[in-house]
Amino acid sequence: MEKSITSLKEDFNTIRAGRANPHVLDKLSVDYYGTQTPISQIGNITVPEPRILQIQPWDSTLLKNIEKTINESDLGINPSNDGKVIRLIFPELTEERRKELTKEIKKKGENAKVAIRNIRREAMDTFKKMQKSSEMTEDELSTAETSTQKLTDKFVEEIDKQIEQKSKDVLSV
Repeated sequence: MEKSITSLKEDFNTIRAGRANPHVLDKLSVDYYGTQTPISQIGNITVPEPRILQIQPWDSTLLKNIEKTINESDLGINPSNDGKVIRLIFPELTEERRKELTKEIKKKGENAKVAIRNIRREAMDTFKKMQKSSEMTEDELSTAETSTQKLTDKFVEEIDKQIEQKSKDVLSV
């Protein structure tokens, strides 16, 4: 369940909220001598201004590959290449785009909740199998189910907090 929360936080980091955030590049990989390598591992990523990301690869021959990867991604940002660095200029978010991002945040949150509920269901099935094979008594089964449900509720509540926080971030920028 904690892995689901961690995964959700990583997904939220890739959602751009108007400010330049190097984590939006986390899921992008570039062909680097035949190997798909994350952009963060082939150069410096800096934030010289609040709405600008600057990528300076250690090997300048990668500029075209990085630019192509960013253009093909779902970032919706056109990179500008000056021969030494690539700059990504994040536009101000429109009200419409903020609403889209909020919907995306809620969707990712719901997917995380589904993952947690699937984990709960698998645990409950395991407990029932153990009880049927006499590895667990009826009382132990009841206790295990109750504690599993409490744990699930705790994690679902944490996801709701994460959704609320990220939505506030997007709407307040």
